[in-house]
Amino acid sequence: MQSSTLKKLLTGLSFLFLLSINLSAQQGDAVNGKKLYNANCAACHKLDKKLIGPPLKGVSEKRNREWLHSWIRDNNALRASGDKDAIDIFKEYNGMPMIAYPQFSDQDIDDILAYTDDKPVAVKEDVASSQAADPKVALGKKLFQANCAACHKLDKKLIGPALANVADKRSKEWLHAWIKDNNALRASGDKDAIDIFNEFNGMPMTPYPQFSEDDIDAILAYTSVGDVKQVATTQAAESNMVATSKSSTAWISYLVVFVILLLAAWVFIASNSGFLKIVTTIFVMLLGTYILFEALFKIGVDQDYQPIQPIAFDHKIHAGDNKIDCEYCHSSAKNSKTSGIPSVNVCMNCHKSISEYTGPVKSEKEKEFYDTEIHKIYDAIGWDPEKLVYKENYEQKPIKWVRVHNLPDFVYYNHSQHVTVAGLECQECHGPVEEMEEVYQYSPLTMNWCLECHIETNVDLKGNEYYAKIHDELAKKFGVEQVTIAQLGGKECGKCHY
Repeated sequence: MQSSTLKKLLTGLSFLFLLSINLSAQQGDAVNGKKLYNANCAACHKLDKKLIGPPLKGVSEKRNREWLHSWIRDNNALRASGDKDAIDIFKEYNGMPMIAYPQFSDQDIDDILAYTDDKPVAVKEDVASSQAADPKVALGKKLFQANCAACHKLDKKLIGPALANVADKRSKEWLHAWIKDNNALRASGDKDAIDIFNEFNGMPMTPYPQFSEDDIDAILAYTSVGDVKQVATTQAAESNMVATSKSSTAWISYLVVFVILLLAAWVFIASNSGFLKIVTTIFVMLLGTYILFEALFKIGVDQDYQPIQPIAFDHKIHAGDNKIDCEYCHSSAKNSKTSGIPSVNVCMNCHKSISEYTGPVKSEKEKEFYDTEIHKIYDAIGWDPEKLVYKENYEQKPIKWVRVHNLPDFVYYNHSQHVTVAGLECQECHGPVEEMEEVYQYSPLTMNWCLECHIETNVDLKGNEYYAKIHDELAKKFGVEQVTIAQLGGKECGKCHY
């Protein structure tokens, strides 16, 4: 009787366990999928455009789920099986195999696919604002920002005078002549042109003979109208969308697991079988040991670490929207062990002329926030944005940036060896920085993570005669066509620990 009851309970437990797995797999968790995607896929793929590999947005609509699971787990094996799609993709991307991920569970892959399938929430402009925007004004703003904004603002003096409503102060003919060639206008003896030249310390304005009459009219129209503010009616960004896209069936899985644990405890207590008690005790001890070691191995692994910085430097604005190269600020990355923290003088190369934020905002409060952050730079170095000079005898204040990426002291890592010699892009280790408003630690930076890269990465012999002979000898030794970094010595302990 007891054996029959126990058998029924175990059967019920098995059914509930399988049900929980099935329910959790019905719909992927896009939050976990984004994390897995950023850690494993983002170095080679973007959602919306081709990178090293193809764009992945909506990929589950182009391939069936079983094929995607096989491809992600081991694309080499899928290609070797003769799968036409796998072979075509391999050829399309110049015979570059994708890293295999046999460690991914079905749920992991479903989570990644859920993230790639999510549609971003559209951000709409205020209808009144869009109707008010004159095409000529829009063109004028574009020309102004590309050619004039480095020296002029609409509402206040910068290197040159404020230009708001300048068309009301000068005649159209004079403005056209001044913009096209102010030097020629001054040489003709024009009093206004000479006065402006003297007022601004003999600094001539760049002439723009390439501007058409319509171009200049468009710029003047913009200076008369100013910026038409855009108001976002939908404030949900993609990150917020992903954060709220958890599986609606997750609570069922948690309930099923709880029932399983409850029934297991009841069986343990109600049973008089000493053998069952021993087996259950051993299982609990092994499970506890596994959880303990799993936790111990995560000590010091700070993936996703995102400290608050003293100045809200937005990499998305600088490296993303404005396309500033990483090595402009981190100039020592290609020549030194460290990438370096840019000095405030590097910031001032641009921010001497940029004292306020002119990019897209959702509210006036957000613009004020960005403007305040820019003025923190001025406070640190002692710059007077009104007089456009450094303050005399000013005691400068260092900006105390908080370090994000921090390897242990017993690890040697050289940026120049990876950036200059290996030719790696910053995004290989630091992730899509150009998409980050606040930088976070994208990669785990563990030894296993480094070794996997060394095992997968081939030695680049292009223009490198020194390694050519060594490579040929090692290729024969290992029986391969191209030697990896690991085969060249990239797995030796002394390379990083000495």
